[in-house]
Amino acid sequence: MEWRDRVYKETLEAVLAGLEARKRTDPGFTRADAEGTLKHLYIQEGHDYGARGIVQDAATEATIAAHEQFIDIWKAADAQAFDRSSP
Repeated sequence: MEWRDRVYKETLEAVLAGLEARKRTDPGFTRADAEGTLKHLYIQEGHDYGARGIVQDAATEATIAAHEQFIDIWKAADAQAFDRSSP
């Protein structure tokens, strides 16, 4: 595995684990919170005024992907829960 791929994979896994832990342990954490963070990550990604470099670009891409995946899973779980509660 190339080092850039390793940075991406490790970052993705760590961010997902952190988001999942926060959802489990913080009753005030909402999907809107995760979506707000994702919005700011998109803005940050577009502002590469500091010339982040290859490593930070991979980490930023992975962080965004983790948030997108986490939000999609949360939405699917909410939809499934709603379907089960419908008569």
